[in-house]
Amino acid sequence: MRARGPRSQELLPGGAGDAIDQLHRNNQDEGTMKISTVMDRRKFLRMSGSLAAGATLLKSVPASAAPVSLATPAAEKLGWQLSVQLFTYRRYPLFEAIDKVAALGIRHIEPRSTLRFDPKRPDLKINEDLPAGVRRELRTMLKDRGMFLSSFFADISMDPDQPRRVFEFCKEMGTETLVSEPPIETFDLLEKLCGEYQINLAIHNHQQGKSKYWKPDEVLAVCRNRSKRIGGCCDMGQWVRSGLDPVACLRQLEGRVLSFHLKDVAEKGNLTSRNVVLGEGQADGAKVLAELKRQRYRGLTTIDYEYDSPALQDDVGRYVTFVEARARELRG
Repeated sequence: MRARGPRSQELLPGGAGDAIDQLHRNNQDEGTMKISTVMDRRKFLRMSGSLAAGATLLKSVPASAAPVSLATPAAEKLGWQLSVQLFTYRRYPLFEAIDKVAALGIRHIEPRSTLRFDPKRPDLKINEDLPAGVRRELRTMLKDRGMFLSSFFADISMDPDQPRRVFEFCKEMGTETLVSEPPIETFDLLEKLCGEYQINLAIHNHQQGKSKYWKPDEVLAVCRNRSKRIGGCCDMGQWVRSGLDPVACLRQLEGRVLSFHLKDVAEKGNLTSRNVVLGEGQADGAKVLAELKRQRYRGLTTIDYEYDSPALQDDVGRYVTFVEARARELRG
């Protein structure tokens, strides 16, 4: 776990913490260590040995990061909380992926329950089975950066105990929206859990052939006569892959849009068409964002970039630029 402030000294070999304290007390020039001339030479050598022993270990204890500097103030004023689906950064260990998101000025993340935590712990996945200590590690990292695990994309099984464990995980992580494509038979239980935990369930649409919820009619069917905590996680790129008009789909789901995935694809109606940067494909991102504003949508707008681009960070940065530029235009 990342150490913060003075607690990092607890991780040093015996005597090294005292040695650092002594050196700081003798610091006379803004961080430049000056050893007092009255210090006994043998004591100094003992201290130096302790410091050397601790130096290697300190390298593995990064200091706390500064809070994220928000890159999308205009989008925030429209109520759009920019987030990133971490499948976007699937080739990176979780903590490295989070730092990349932070570097773009984004405060929210959406993990996928099938993603590995990191190569050093290959058996761990970012889901309800994550051990308590690792959860604390993740919460600490997010808190240090002023970031939030605001939504969580999970697979829901027919095991009656599994959905509750997912909701418990969301509650512990401060997650407000569960994104999923659940079996239809689980909705009575899920509606009950949404009320009990005060967590939304946003039904995601993969493309035709991969999801029973690929068109709005199917999402509305499972929402009918149910809590307003159940609605759609609208993936604009998947609609385009399925040959649908994303603006028309949004209008059909008006009043039930709980979450939104920003995605663009190269070809409409091609189920295997790869992602492109928002605004460069067939999803007509400007019109989609204008429709979100018309509906007065306020919530997560999550970058979901599936293409593992060689210029991944730059490409995701262009998503951020596109959204913020459109938000400024829409605010007049």
